Amino acid sequence: MNILPELLPALNDLQDSFSGRFTAVNAPRPNEVYFDAPMELVAGFCAQLYRKWNARLVSLFADDPRPAVDAFHLYYVFALDGAHGFFVLRVPVAADKPEFTALTDAVHAVNWQEREVQDMFGLKLLGHPNPRRCALHDDWPDVHPLRKDFDLHTVLPPFKGVRHKFREVEGEGVFQVPVGPVHAGIIEPGHFLFSVAGEPVLYLQLRMFYAHKGTEKLFEHLPVEHGVRLAESISGDSSFAHATAFCHAVERTAGVEAPPRARALRTVCLELERIYNHIGDIGAICTDVAFATANMHAMRLKERVLRVNELLTGNRLLRGMACLGGVRYDFAAAHRAALVQLLHWLKPEFEALVELIRDSSGTRDRLETTGILKPEVARDFGVVGLAGRASGLDRDLRRDFPHAFYDQVQFTVPVFTEGDVQRRLVVRREEIYQSTAILEQVLAKLPDGPVRTNLGELPPDRIALGYVEGWRGEIFHWIRTAPGNRLARCKIKDPSLQNWPAITEAILGNIIPDFPVVNKSFNLSYSGTDR
Repeated sequence: MNILPELLPALNDLQDSFSGRFTAVNAPRPNEVYFDAPMELVAGFCAQLYRKWNARLVSLFADDPRPAVDAFHLYYVFALDGAHGFFVLRVPVAADKPEFTALTDAVHAVNWQEREVQDMFGLKLLGHPNPRRCALHDDWPDVHPLRKDFDLHTVLPPFKGVRHKFREVEGEGVFQVPVGPVHAGIIEPGHFLFSVAGEPVLYLQLRMFYAHKGTEKLFEHLPVEHGVRLAESISGDSSFAHATAFCHAVERTAGVEAPPRARALRTVCLELERIYNHIGDIGAICTDVAFATANMHAMRLKERVLRVNELLTGNRLLRGMACLGGVRYDFAAAHRAALVQLLHWLKPEFEALVELIRDSSGTRDRLETTGILKPEVARDFGVVGLAGRASGLDRDLRRDFPHAFYDQVQFTVPVFTEGDVQRRLVVRREEIYQSTAILEQVLAKLPDGPVRTNLGELPPDRIALGYVEGWRGEIFHWIRTAPGNRLARCKIKDPSLQNWPAITEAILGNIIPDFPVVNKSFNLSYSGTDR
């Protein structure tokens, strides 16, 4: 097998420990190794990787290849950050006995993902501490939309069942305060139920998936080249990151790499997406503690970046730029000059914003020690991205799994251990500094050549994992191809799905009026979670 040398020690250890118990081991790409094994091997496989190789379970999902193998498949995707590779355990689930054993008690990070498999594929969870519906709400009929025998055009009857009932929290002086699912702001729906005694929050319950769009099912009914536009719609503020992760997965199934210039331009767009979102979030965090002046300055900076986005790509949110095999548009000399001018203007303007916030003692007082997510809790919940880095988790796919042009630039990943709102703001600040430096390096090293290569017809029944470090955190797209240049399965993993449950821990002991700023400091996507 053509495999990364860094992965060989872990691979050899697994093969020695579970000798003869893997039915197949395959490495379709040097950093992506697949193991086929029975369900009873899952717990031991996971424990071995966690304890000995410091791996983490980054995604768990199902596939329905029953027409070919008379079984469902479960996929457990482990990232070995230090070895820069992924181990994927594939487990068959018999069609006549659709059930699987939960890992949530040992790996809390997969709680929602296991329940989503149960909802979408009808695979019964065994031993899960809370096997209630997750992705499908309680009043849905008994259907499983990601099974192959579920027709996309099925018209479901009006929902008349029992609505979701939150757990009751009892005790002297305990009150429950509902917020949502319809909010006063222009945001998507999410339901929060606070249990408080006096002012401190004792317990917070979440209910998401009010805006489920059936995106993964839609991918199965489109020509693969049309999937790029669908990927852009998964989460509007991460349009380019999701589209690039999708393109990366498709390119890996085709065995084709985007040209160097295209990879460089993808990196430019990913960092511009990071910059405009981080600036906007810094301003919004200030708004939630009544520092509106700082937000006005931030919005002015964000607007300038969005206008340059439109100049470079034709769209303020960078839509329409990504495509299979590279990018749609090249940057002419005038575009590069505009980007250089933006960076020259942005650095002192952003520094002025930083100083404005730093000099506000009232802002610091509201942000420091508010919404603390302890490092051990962040680790147990599998928190990713900027929220994880503010809580001591030193992980970043740009560095650990270099994609696009990131192997050609130097940058530092900011990591803090305090885990409060202040540090989540500071991570954003430091990442903006690093992003401007990355953009300057890319422009200095921008290769010549084409910006797109042709992928040709995709071979059927190929699988691949595509990934990008988006501005919120890591994004994964896993695909299995079908005949006719289509997809049999596309699994989407947005960082928000991983991070929402952690807010229930970060808010404990705080007061309800601090929830807006704690929530904004994570700034998670309803759309990316619901899909």
